[in-house]
Amino acid sequence: MLRPALILGWILLPCFSSASPSGAESPVTYEQFGAVGDGLTDDLPAIVAAHAFANEQRRPVRSSPAATYHLGRQALTAVIQTSTDWNTSRFIIDDSQGVEDNNRSLFEVQSQLEPVPLTIERLTVGQKRLDTRPATDLLVLVEDDNQRRFIRRGLNVNSGTAQKEVFILRRDGTIEGAIEWNYETITRIEAQPIDPEPLVLRGGFFINIANRMVHAVGYKYWSRNLLISRSNTVVDGLSYEVVGQTDVGHPYRGFLSAQQVANITLRNCRISPHKVYKTIGRAGLPVSMGTYGYSAGLVVNFTMQGCRMGDIHNTELWGIAGTNFMKNLLVEDCVLSRMDVHMGVSGFYIIRRSTLGHMGINAIGRGRLIVEDSTVHSQRLIKFRNDYGATWDGDVLVRNSRWVPPRPDSSPVAMFGVQNDGTHDFGYDSSMPATIRIEGLIIDDGPAREGTSNIVLFDDPSGALDTTLPFPYRPTERVEIRDLKTTSGLTPRVSADPAVAKVIPVSGL
Repeated sequence: MLRPALILGWILLPCFSSASPSGAESPVTYEQFGAVGDGLTDDLPAIVAAHAFANEQRRPVRSSPAATYHLGRQALTAVIQTSTDWNTSRFIIDDSQGVEDNNRSLFEVQSQLEPVPLTIERLTVGQKRLDTRPATDLLVLVEDDNQRRFIRRGLNVNSGTAQKEVFILRRDGTIEGAIEWNYETITRIEAQPIDPEPLVLRGGFFINIANRMVHAVGYKYWSRNLLISRSNTVVDGLSYEVVGQTDVGHPYRGFLSAQQVANITLRNCRISPHKVYKTIGRAGLPVSMGTYGYSAGLVVNFTMQGCRMGDIHNTELWGIAGTNFMKNLLVEDCVLSRMDVHMGVSGFYIIRRSTLGHMGINAIGRGRLIVEDSTVHSQRLIKFRNDYGATWDGDVLVRNSRWVPPRPDSSPVAMFGVQNDGTHDFGYDSSMPATIRIEGLIIDDGPAREGTSNIVLFDDPSGALDTTLPFPYRPTERVEIRDLKTTSGLTPRVSADPAVAKVIPVSGL
C-alpha cells in the first residue's frame, strides 16, 4: 500500500509511472493514498490526496465497494475534477461534535478550465444575442448591485439582494437563458468556460450524524456537503441519510448543492429530509429553519430525474428541494416532499410524472409553469410564495394530474396560493399568472356529498382588486378549464371573495 508523506502540512503525492501496466485511464483509489475504510479512521486526508492526484493525471477515481470511509472533522475539501465511481461505498459524516468548519464542503466538483475575461456594457430584458464570439461556450454571471430585487416580506424580512442572473453565451454569440432584467450598469461579471464533456459521479451512500448546534437567534447554516461548481455534471445513484437528530440543531444548505453552473442532472438519487427546528427570525419572532437535501442557485438547465425520498407526508420533516435564480428547471419521475423556487425561475418550470408531498410545489418567476401527469398532496396545488409577492409572469398549464388537498372543513381550500395585498415593494411588479389552463385534473376532496364546495381556485389576491394600491398585483387575464372532476361531486368556486370572480374571467367551471 502506498501512503503519502505529510511534511509541513503539505501532502506529497506518491509517484506513479505513466508507463504503468494498468494504463493511463485506470482508476485511482483512496486506498493507494492511505485510506483504511473501516468506518473509524479519518480517511478524508487520503481522499483529498487521491482526488488531487487524479485531477493532475486526469484519471477517474473509484472507491472500494465494501469500504466505509469516515470523513472526519477537519476543514478539508476533496476537489473532484474527474469522473468518480463511489459504487456501494459508505461515507460517514459525523457532525455531532468537534467539527473545525461547519461551512466547508467535504467535496467540490470543479472545472479544470480557467475563467476568462469578458466585457458587456449593458443588457436588456429578453436579449438573445451578443456581438461577442467566445472561443468556447461560457456560463456568464452578471450583477447590478445598484438594483435590489426579491425584497422579502414576513418573518424572514430582508432588504433584498442585488439584481443578478446567469446565462449561457454560445460561441456564435447567442444567449441561452434569455435575460430577465435590464442592466444599464453591470457591477460584476464572471465568465466560466463550460466543459464539453460531462463529469459523472456514480453511487455512494452517505450517512450524516446531524449537528447539535444550539443557537437561539438567527441561522447558522452548515455545509459539509457535495458542492457542484462545474457545469455539465451528472450525479447518478447517490444516497444520503441523516441520523442522530436531537431536539436541537441547525439547518444545512443542501447535501447536493449546485451553484453558478449550467447543465446539471441529478438522477436516481435518494436523500432523506431533516427535522424542522425553530429560531428567532429577522422580524423578532419564531420561525422555522429549513434544510434542503437538494439545493441549487444560479443554474441554467437543472434536471432531476427519478429522485426519491422517504415519507413525503411527515410534517415534522422539512421539504427536500429548494432553488434560487434558476433558468429552465425540469423534475421528472420524482417523489419529493417539496419542490421550491425561492428567488425566481425563468424559461420553464416543469413537474412531470412526479409525486409531491405535504409541502407541494412552490413557485416564483416567469415563463411556462407546467404540471403534468403528476400527483400533489398539499394545501395548494401550486403555491406562489407570498413572501416574494406571489408573482408568476407567464402562463400555467395543469394537465392530466391529481390534487389531494387536506380534507376541507368549513374553510376554503385554494388550488392556487396567490396572497398579495398590494402594499409591499418586492423590487419588481408582481402578477398572478397571465393565463391558467387546466386540461384534466382530479381533485380528491373527499367522498360524494351535497352542498357548496370548499375548493376555490384562488385564495386572497386582494392586491389585484384595487389599482390605486402602492404596489398593485396584476390579475390573471384568463382561466380555461377542461375536464376537471372532484371526488365530492361538487364544483369548485373561483374564490371565497365574490370580488375576485368579477376581476378574473373563468371558463369551464
